[in-house]
Amino acid sequence: MDLGLKDRVYVVTGATRGLGRASAEALLAEGAKVLVTGREEKTVAEAVAELGPGASGIAADNTDPGTPARLIAEARARFGGFDGVLISVGGPAPGFAADNTDEQWAAAFDTVFLGAVRLARAAAETLGEGGVIGFVLSGSVHEPIPGLTISNGLRPGLAGFAKSLANDLGPRGVRVVGLLPSRIDTDRVRSLDALSGDADASRAANEATIPLRRYGTPAEFGRTAAFLLSPAASYLTGLMLPVDGGARSGF
Repeated sequence: MDLGLKDRVYVVTGATRGLGRASAEALLAEGAKVLVTGREEKTVAEAVAELGPGASGIAADNTDPGTPARLIAEARARFGGFDGVLISVGGPAPGFAADNTDEQWAAAFDTVFLGAVRLARAAAETLGEGGVIGFVLSGSVHEPIPGLTISNGLRPGLAGFAKSLANDLGPRGVRVVGLLPSRIDTDRVRSLDALSGDADASRAANEATIPLRRYGTPAEFGRTAAFLLSPAASYLTGLMLPVDGGARSGF
């Protein structure tokens, strides 16, 4: 299937590693142009070199109110257009309800929630018909994950914002989508498994609850993201798509 991504221009945040990186790789493989972002100049430069032709990069902090306009302007300057954004940020600090501090909640709100809202609003102001705004969220949107209380608190609210934005932008032909990863085999998930003191046992226990009986690969997530961001998914908006091997209990 031709996803219609050739020469379309996307900004992908948090794309130096993990799910953002996998999504950038999938978009580039389909012929898109991608401006990747991360917090550190060095890691951004390394990622761009590894991603190859079609990729450019910029160091940016999503908590900076000036970041959204800067990213969109850079995408236009470097590639001559701007067709969409995938907003991906690192997961907030783990912990149970009694463990997380005010400082951890505030930091996560700035990065996970408010930074994403700002970027989505800026994209909404400039995108035309056929544009798309994607959010990398979490399976915690539907089902709280033990030990990830901050994520459980913030991700559902961001999904609600995304759904509201989809309703607002639909008449203009601009789509808004969310992806809800669960156990994808990234450094983040491996570090969460290690918190138990026995990473292998934790992984085995988690895999036993997944109908496909395995963790997903970053590439599997990336291909799903590329499809949702593409013109091939032109009648999909306002949805929150689990990428979890069937782990969600509901349907």
